[in-house]
Amino acid sequence: MFWRKERIYLDYAAGVGGNPSSPHKEGRDAKKTLEDARTVIARLIEVQSDDVIFTSGATESNALAILGHVRARRLVMPEGVPGRNTMHVLYLPSAHASIVENTKLLAQEGIIVEPLPIKDYRVDTEALAKMLRSETILVSMDAVCGETGVVWNTREVAHIVSKHPSSILLHVDASQAPLTEKMTRAHFGADMLTLDASKVGTTRGIGVLVAHRTIPMNPLYKGGGQERGLRSGSESPELARSFAEALSVAALGREVFRASAEKDRKILIENITKSVPNVYIQEGRVQAPQILNLSLPGRDTDYVVALLDEAGFAISSRSACETDSEDGSRAVFTLTNDFERARSTLRISWGPDIRSSELARFAKALSRAVAFVDSSSQG
Repeated sequence: MFWRKERIYLDYAAGVGGNPSSPHKEGRDAKKTLEDARTVIARLIEVQSDDVIFTSGATESNALAILGHVRARRLVMPEGVPGRNTMHVLYLPSAHASIVENTKLLAQEGIIVEPLPIKDYRVDTEALAKMLRSETILVSMDAVCGETGVVWNTREVAHIVSKHPSSILLHVDASQAPLTEKMTRAHFGADMLTLDASKVGTTRGIGVLVAHRTIPMNPLYKGGGQERGLRSGSESPELARSFAEALSVAALGREVFRASAEKDRKILIENITKSVPNVYIQEGRVQAPQILNLSLPGRDTDYVVALLDEAGFAISSRSACETDSEDGSRAVFTLTNDFERARSTLRISWGPDIRSSELARFAKALSRAVAFVDSSSQG
């Protein structure tokens, strides 16, 4: 029988290009790309490949971990069973909105939700131990605060949780960690771990939730049953490949970048504090060096951001997911309990491609921008 050597793709309905769920060569190639990426990511995190669930990003991963797990635990408890309506979840109040808002959704569903206790920019583990109860099923927090760069004591939290007789899981959003912190699940002490491609490279639209198959989990929606039936929708092999490559690069360059970022941070703080009056630095005992959060009380920091944007510097006043908030930075208020500091924040964050000379230029531009704002308000 004669077969054409030139391949003609007649499966556009499954997607333009190979769909990993399709049986033909293009589909098999796409599947291999996807699974190779999954394997690379699993090795970096030191888990089994089957533990890696691809999502659209950290927001979805966090939602799946929080809503998916709690709803699964609740589903197996029939109405009237003691504990069904007293399930207890703890969350870090300074964490990303996708943690805080999804725990609020649980509260609307009748779950008892409480914020983790914070003391001196750390989770107060002594207070935490007293808060845990037989109904506690989940603790959710981030590893590195995306606004302040505070590195949280996730392993200490994991230790307290593990000593409790109840079956409590720890979910950690480690999206901001890979550039300067180890990214293994054991390093964070996590049962479930979130990562996001956009925080380590230029690829957007993909993330992972790391969770062992034995962890009870309900999908957020139904569909084709991809990703262990937990995240339906055609996967994106090329995004997965790019994500795996970016994580690999981050792992190889982590120590070098951390050392340079620590040096640059020290110089940047010195340049800012000597040229900008009335400035406060938000900083924890353990700090991601590439994120600097400062407060300029009495100034319109959105105006400062606009002036710096015009000068060629892209920074933000708070998390991109909460830019429209009129209450200022929720994370900074949680840590400082100071409304003026929370509503006048600036976040400066950088990666390995930013040079020391560029940060020095930024410090001068910030000084000029603040001086202009100050003189305008006096006039």
